[in-house]
Amino acid sequence: MFFGTMPLQRMKRLSPLLASTEGEARFEVSFYFDRQRNAVIKVAVKADLVLLCQRSLTPYTETVQRTSLLAVIRDIAERDMMPANYELIVQQTGVHETGRLALLELVEDEFLLALPQIPKNPAVDAIEFSTEGEVRPLSDDQEKRPQGPFAALAGMLEKS
Repeated sequence: MFFGTMPLQRMKRLSPLLASTEGEARFEVSFYFDRQRNAVIKVAVKADLVLLCQRSLTPYTETVQRTSLLAVIRDIAERDMMPANYELIVQQTGVHETGRLALLELVEDEFLLALPQIPKNPAVDAIEFSTEGEVRPLSDDQEKRPQGPFAALAGMLEKS
């Protein structure tokens, strides 16, 4: 088992997605063979990441945590023989040129997979923007009402 911390600024693929690269990521990696003799890597990561809220366009901190089981396979043909609860990693892509495991890349991959697609600070209420430059909070019924692709047309029919 390996565990430790890693500076966020070392993660070159993750860095552009963050509002700040200050801080460290915690990780724990263990290796074992399962009952079918598959090589398995258990990766657990946790960090407080500073993301840019897409509602307010202000930075906020989100705690990101993820645990994965990775099965190491020699080539892609082995994927059909693996249990469904494993994420697959092809031996050549997860191993550095020297034959060593690329631990930084594994940890960074877990954070990339754990990031929200659209970062939203839960402390910021939903807001409505208008073309007149007004910004106002949405009322409770506006926020709860489902917005389908034809919601605007339905609103026009209600008015007539």
